[in-house]
Amino acid sequence: MGPGEDATTTRSDALVVEGLTKVFRGQTAVDHLSFRVARGRFFGFLGPNGAGKSTTIKMLTGLLRPTAGDAVVEGVRLSQDLLGVKRVIGILPEELPLYERLTGEEYLQFAGRMYGLPRAETGRRSAELLEFLTLADDRGKLIADYSQGMKKKLALAAALIHNPRVLFLDEPLNGIDPVSGRVVTDLLRRMTAKGVTLFFTTHVLDVVERLCDEVAVIDRGRIVAQGTIDDIRTQREVGQDASLEDVFLKLISADVRREDLTWIGS
Repeated sequence: MGPGEDATTTRSDALVVEGLTKVFRGQTAVDHLSFRVARGRFFGFLGPNGAGKSTTIKMLTGLLRPTAGDAVVEGVRLSQDLLGVKRVIGILPEELPLYERLTGEEYLQFAGRMYGLPRAETGRRSAELLEFLTLADDRGKLIADYSQGMKKKLALAAALIHNPRVLFLDEPLNGIDPVSGRVVTDLLRRMTAKGVTLFFTTHVLDVVERLCDEVAVIDRGRIVAQGTIDDIRTQREVGQDASLEDVFLKLISADVRREDLTWIGS
């Protein structure tokens, strides 16, 4: 067992979260989260705005230090070997930190070299990713001149270039047109078929229902449900024909307004 590797996880675990907590100025944003994600799962992490989703991802990827708790990613304990965790994960954040004075091709070359890939291998993978994500014709264009959807696809390519074993995706389909969205979702499905684990957040619940093997719902910093969508329907005693939106609203006890705005259409 190498440095930072953990003996408390099973061979099938990609991610084990143990009491993860984050407190900001006396306010608890994430409250003792504990859950497991099996390897090769398409795992949806759902919740309303401000529930703690992005904070959780930032802690799991080493961008934010937890107040308490820990996590094990592909057998590597976050608190003991942060660089080891970063070697096995990819991150597609909702806000894209791209170097806009580089071309798309230069940015992927930079990302590959940062992960320690040989120059020739970086070039080969960059070319394949640009072609697959329909960016090949724009490889020499400055990122500043890319559309939002193109930037999202380029950031995904950078997250994939080192062949991560766990990929964290925060609203990955925002700003992407339907054709590109199909390309991306097909790629993600192929990845899980090859054993890559996807940790996925989105507010588009029909996408979750279509793609995810398992979901967890977080509200006010705590997990309120976890399992397959059918399992959660059963647990919450709603019919199997209930939409995921109905289940989600029940889980977070959302009071959906029914009143009209009297001045609309008058």
